[in-house]
Amino acid sequence: MTLVQMQPRSTKATAVGRTVAEAMDTAGLQVYDDMTVEVALSVMASAHTGHLLVCDDSSLCIGLITHARLTAFRMSPAYSDRVQLRDIFRDRGPFTSPWATTAEAGHMMRHSDVDALPVIDEHGSALGVFALAR
Repeated sequence: MTLVQMQPRSTKATAVGRTVAEAMDTAGLQVYDDMTVEVALSVMASAHTGHLLVCDDSSLCIGLITHARLTAFRMSPAYSDRVQLRDIFRDRGPFTSPWATTAEAGHMMRHSDVDALPVIDEHGSALGVFALAR
C-alpha cells in the first residue's frame, strides 16, 4: 500500500547565516517508493507541487523526485505503467542536515545540480525540503 503523508508548513527564514532547519519548508508530501510513476504524477498534479519526498519501506528518505524527472522517465523506452519510484532511484540522496548552513546547502545544490534537497535527521527520516529562492 502506498501512503501519502502531509507535513505542517513552516515559515521560511531568509537571513544570511541561518541553518537549513530555520529556512526549510516542512510542508511537503512524503510517498513510499512502491508508488508507480503514474500515481506519483497524479499526486503531484493534485497537490500542485513539483516534487515529492520518497521513503523506503522502513520510512527512511531515499531522495526527492521531481515532476521533470518523472515526465522524462515516462517518455523513455524503460517506462511501463508498472514502474515504481524505487525503480528509478540509482543512489540515495543528495541530502542535507538541518544543522547545515544555508550557504553549505546551496553549495551542495549547485554542485549536485538540483533545485531542492531533502532535509533528513540523523536517522534518515525526512524533516522537510530546502530550496534556494529564485
